[in-house]
Amino acid sequence: MPRRRSPSPSSSTAPRNRTPQPVRVRQRTFVDFVKAFLAFVALAVLLVGVPAALAMTAGWPFPESFEPMEWLKQDISVSTFLGILTFVVWLAWAQFTACVLVEMKAALSGVGVPGRVPGAGPSQLLARQLVAALLLVGATAASFTPSLAQLGQTYDDNQRPTVAAAQQTPGLFAQQQEQAASTAAAVAEQASHTEATPAAAKKQGDTKFYRIQPPEGRHHDSLWEIAERHLGDGRRYKEIFELNKDRVQPDGSRLSEASLIRPGWIMEMPGDARGGDLVEMPDDAPKVSPEVQQQISDYARTGDGDQAQGGDQAQGGDQAQGSGGGAAHVDLPQQRPAPGTDHADLRRPAPDQVATPAEDSSSFGLPEALLTAPLLAAGLLGALGHRRRQALWQSAFAGIGGRRGMEPPTPTGDALDVQDALLVGADPEGVRLLDRSLRGLAASLAAESRPLPTVYAAWMSNGDLHLQLAQPSGKPPSPWQLGQDQTFWMLARADAESYEDVDTAAPYPGLVSLGTMDDSRLLLNLESVPGIVSLSGREEDRAAVFASVAAELATNGWSDRMTITLVGFGEDLTALAPSRLRHLDGIEALIETMEAETRQRRGALGAAGHDSVLTGRTGPAQHTRWAPHLVLLAAEPSPEDAMTLAELAADAGRLGIGYLVGTGSGDLPGAAWEMEITGEGRLLAPLLGLELDAQLLPAAQRRAVVELFTDTDPERSPDGPGTTPPFLVDISEQGRPAVYARLVGPYEIIGLETPDGERSALLHEALALLLLHREGVHPRVLSSALWPRGVTDDVRQALLDRLRDWLGTDPDGTPRLRTDDAGRLTLAKSVVSDLDVLRSLYHEATQGKGVDSRAVRGRLLTDALVLVRGPLLADRPEGRYRWLTHEIVDAQLPLLVADTGLALAEFHMEKDRAEKAIEALNAALRTAPADERLWNELLRATHALDDPQRLTALASDLVTRSGARGLPPRTEALLDELLPTWRDAVAAAG
Repeated sequence: MPRRRSPSPSSSTAPRNRTPQPVRVRQRTFVDFVKAFLAFVALAVLLVGVPAALAMTAGWPFPESFEPMEWLKQDISVSTFLGILTFVVWLAWAQFTACVLVEMKAALSGVGVPGRVPGAGPSQLLARQLVAALLLVGATAASFTPSLAQLGQTYDDNQRPTVAAAQQTPGLFAQQQEQAASTAAAVAEQASHTEATPAAAKKQGDTKFYRIQPPEGRHHDSLWEIAERHLGDGRRYKEIFELNKDRVQPDGSRLSEASLIRPGWIMEMPGDARGGDLVEMPDDAPKVSPEVQQQISDYARTGDGDQAQGGDQAQGGDQAQGSGGGAAHVDLPQQRPAPGTDHADLRRPAPDQVATPAEDSSSFGLPEALLTAPLLAAGLLGALGHRRRQALWQSAFAGIGGRRGMEPPTPTGDALDVQDALLVGADPEGVRLLDRSLRGLAASLAAESRPLPTVYAAWMSNGDLHLQLAQPSGKPPSPWQLGQDQTFWMLARADAESYEDVDTAAPYPGLVSLGTMDDSRLLLNLESVPGIVSLSGREEDRAAVFASVAAELATNGWSDRMTITLVGFGEDLTALAPSRLRHLDGIEALIETMEAETRQRRGALGAAGHDSVLTGRTGPAQHTRWAPHLVLLAAEPSPEDAMTLAELAADAGRLGIGYLVGTGSGDLPGAAWEMEITGEGRLLAPLLGLELDAQLLPAAQRRAVVELFTDTDPERSPDGPGTTPPFLVDISEQGRPAVYARLVGPYEIIGLETPDGERSALLHEALALLLLHREGVHPRVLSSALWPRGVTDDVRQALLDRLRDWLGTDPDGTPRLRTDDAGRLTLAKSVVSDLDVLRSLYHEATQGKGVDSRAVRGRLLTDALVLVRGPLLADRPEGRYRWLTHEIVDAQLPLLVADTGLALAEFHMEKDRAEKAIEALNAALRTAPADERLWNELLRATHALDDPQRLTALASDLVTRSGARGLPPRTEALLDELLPTWRDAVAAAG
């Protein structure tokens, strides 16, 4: 995995958390004194000798009188040229003198980087070397920069940061290799002049070490949590940082900022650290592998001696940490702490902060590919929830399949694991912020009558959003800022959270995640590429990339409309988004389709007077004709077809059409950007300077995702799921539960003592989640629901232990919180909610004993409706229970209550008890006020009272409730039938 480059101190937007490192001044040699003497002589000659010689031979540069008009009238002679030349020499001397003063001040103070004298260039570098040589025998020599060997380099080269400006395609992300190499050489030269102080003598056996744990979903280890667990106080993270700052880690990189640590790093701990197996001794760590033991032992030997050297290197060249000290070549956005970062921020990393997960047991068998793809998981989860809600309403209003959609099927096998991985890995908040940020940017530019800039890529890094532009586009609108150069626009997470929803077109719907590099996630804008993006590698590896790209484009939350054409793969993926995805059988059909669309788009742009689709998205044509069309061609085209596609793609970026084409050879005509996927899951683009951990959707997981979507269709097969609830309660007197939770309405628990302390809210929320999933909840799903930004294993386990103790045991000694064979948490049958009872009563009334006994049916339906006290968890506190947005129970409960009310109203209307029916319908409407079926039955029951005035009042109330949308067509038709004069009566009533 590529190593992180810490940002240049000069370009960071926040001060570094550093302390001076002790250094040992090396012994001066005779050569040092000779160099110092020669430097003194050279400075004396240049600073004193030159002006003295000029004053004696040519005189002072200032004239005796100031008469510019007379000067212009004089003839140009040899003396005039000599005077001009003398004046230039005086200017050069003055500039060099200024350089010497600036360098001398910086050297003597030892603070900061020397100021830059305008236009000095080599003069200032020469002054620096002479001053350095002169002071080499002084106390400040150890801090001086490059030797005389670098005199040939320009001053600008030494001052330029290693993160190069983004270039136009195809070198968008390419680093300027020569510049980085020169900077790295300067750093190495500087480091050679500095020696570290010896490490303090200490017994190795008395020192404790900690190995940074791999991430779980979106949770990453942090120094704050390490200090909290093993030192008892998270604020002591600074002690750990100071002990390990700038020491070489096993992967060759160094710790430079307390908030930036990586899995596998070793941390030396203070002597009072405690914590069992997690705090390890270098020579006594039986529970780790020999390789890790060796890493700890090697790290222990680095000590303070390496820190000092690393500290100097970090001050002069943090950039050189990229690849073992070589030239860094990836144009990543510079990392910086978020504004206002405090201790809590260090404890909880941003959701989009990504690291490569290690292959260990922490995943509990869930698919890692989805756990580490937060934007893809959020899109799939949102689309799946929307599909399930559609199926519920479709089954409710159309009566499909005996209401099979009321209870969606419980996934099993791979589909269940994938669903859990989506719940754990999804970052809906990150998607929301990305969408609002991009739309807010588009709205701000439109308000200033500025065009949208062409964006090649977006980087999500440490909570911030960086847009990489094709070319400089001026100053971005507030709160956006310029990034590391003119081709980066940056938005801090704190500023992104201030954006509200705006009614503007999605400016960059073609952005799609490709993978991660260090802590940054890359989204490539496929529609902006001026040509084809080719993807080479093995067929199965390419298919995993294509599936991931297609699934995210089809379900992402930062797009309005788009067309995604799949060729050579993905016919089953169309179930994810039938309105976006389409599948073509072969390349011939694709070429025919794209030739026609390319002509159409060129003509439309010309007729509208736009130069690109970006102009159209911010003009009057937005939301109409400028949606992107992205082509994903997995089958390798023939040479003739490849040439045709290259011709079509030549103008694709301007037209909003993108092409991602697979190839086995890696040589594709017309490919503007070339990428390769390796068998190890690495996505390589050498010309772009990219090496990513690719975002993949392997075949098994793709099939499981498709299964989740297809199972939501209520018409899929005659043997689909019935209406039997997943958990039936014994509703007899003998079935009284030991623990009874009331979820329908305000949250109450009967049968348990209220927990003390701050953890009470967590325990209540955990119990509610388990009650709503009687089939079982994966431990990682539970922890991600309670802690959306992640939590460590020990914190999660501590909560489960407290929850188990709180729930207690049944009379036979069996714990009420159990773990099934698959490792999922389940509740005993003695723990029941009112929602379980409501489902069981309705089921028994409509499919059980109530079918054969009218009296039993009426009693069961009445008992069920009495349980309804309001919406689900009506008093849930703000900021908690956010996992309910991924559930469909909020849609199921109103439908269930409406069905119960309708069944009870029908029961009463059979005996002409209209008032009783109206009472039942009104009770149901308090929980399901938007259900059209309830209003229609209420109209019929009111009409049965033969009271036109009351019916007119109800019609007027319905019109008022419907607002500007008006009454639904079915309700209007019913009113026309029951009360033909309702329109006039409602108008007369005002």
